[in-house]
Amino acid sequence: MNTTQTQAELARQIAEIREFNRFYTARLGVMSRRYLDGEFGLAEARILYEVSAQPKVTASTLQETLELDAGYMSRLLSGLIRRKLIRRVTSDTDAREKPLMLTATGEKAVARLNEQSMAHIRGLLAHLSAADRETMAAALAGVRKLLEGRQSSPRIVRLTDVDDDALAILGEYYEAVHVVQRDKPGSIQKLIDTPASGIWLAYLGDEVVGCVVLRKLTHLRRASECKRLYVKPAARGKHIADKLLDAQETFARSQGVEWIYLDSYDDLKAAITLYERRGYERCERYNDNPQATVFMRKHLGG
Repeated sequence: MNTTQTQAELARQIAEIREFNRFYTARLGVMSRRYLDGEFGLAEARILYEVSAQPKVTASTLQETLELDAGYMSRLLSGLIRRKLIRRVTSDTDAREKPLMLTATGEKAVARLNEQSMAHIRGLLAHLSAADRETMAAALAGVRKLLEGRQSSPRIVRLTDVDDDALAILGEYYEAVHVVQRDKPGSIQKLIDTPASGIWLAYLGDEVVGCVVLRKLTHLRRASECKRLYVKPAARGKHIADKLLDAQETFARSQGVEWIYLDSYDDLKAAITLYERRGYERCERYNDNPQATVFMRKHLGG
């Protein structure tokens, strides 16, 4: 098949998918201002469903799951909290986190949503035979599997030995941010073997796409340092940096670390915003890194 034929085939496929989108969004009742003609919009209903299914889920995890803009998510949550449907509770592991749970009113609202959704779908299936219902369910499962296969979740791995993937992604990081003080393979292995230290790599499929380093600070009590956080440009937008930092912080807590420090510089505004969102606060200079202009730390508890 030549290029022109391929493009024409793709255009036809896109048109068919768009036509189906128009069909099913109308049939599923998501075009109305209120989902299923109930009391909530679609995004509000999804948040309530997710908090019901994942008690004590954090707002950041919820945002990642639903792929919503942070500001929009914040406004939706504020509205649901104000209506006493969701409440913030104390985290079992991090005093800075405020996980979400349904209130008694919220649990009743989710029960109503479930009943409305079941009744709506039952109505859609009423005219189908048992065999047709099974065919439809299998087809939808197949579509989901195909789409999820193209959007694989990142895999986070803590290294036990320095390898080519680690050297490659760290080398890319050094070049991207013009690092002067670079680690040699021997010092990387020593770091991996040191308590309260480590290196994590992020993979999409078999490709390494990100990294972060934790280095024990010997001059500060129960403290380690976050270094070398990097995600390849093509892999950004998938919350990989958050997953790397989640893995790092979980490990740090298991090692008795109470504080994680980091340094950066003013031009890395996106990174600084990420750190601030995760609870890092500005602090005094704690090292002699000549490139650093910003110093931050996060309390892990303990």
